[in-house]
Amino acid sequence: MSTMNRRRCAQWLLLSAATLAMSGCASLLDREPVRVNVVGVEPLRGEGLEARLALKLRVTNPNEAAIAYDGLSVSLDVRGQHFASGVSDERGEVPRFGEALITVPVSVSALSLVRQALDVARGGSPRIDYVLKGRLAGTALGSVGFSSSGELELPAQWARP
Repeated sequence: MSTMNRRRCAQWLLLSAATLAMSGCASLLDREPVRVNVVGVEPLRGEGLEARLALKLRVTNPNEAAIAYDGLSVSLDVRGQHFASGVSDERGEVPRFGEALITVPVSVSALSLVRQALDVARGGSPRIDYVLKGRLAGTALGSVGFSSSGELELPAQWARP
């Protein structure tokens, strides 16, 4: 085989490999975002002026491949202001076209709690708008970010003093 033919063969192989790699990356990027909803909040034991809550999240994977994760982080804004944040080293998998329930402990500052309580005491709505942002870490793609918003309703005994 001549040097010219070897070069052409090597170029063709390199071009083929690059095309395959790009098509593989494109299929990975063509994923729909995961959907995350807050489905529960339970009190945990806190320290000092901090409150701790167990934030229960339902993660829905609308994709053809499962998402294995090794840790997650979340930040929760309530009524347009930062309210809580937390991390978990939980490992698991959200099955393809499936869902998983994940509990994340979050910390809430005393100032955030007082601010929200005062708003409710002033006759604010018992419905609480929230925005949740976070990421599932340690996935094959590095991490999978998510953002969700919704509304929680306070129990009736909390709504009015």
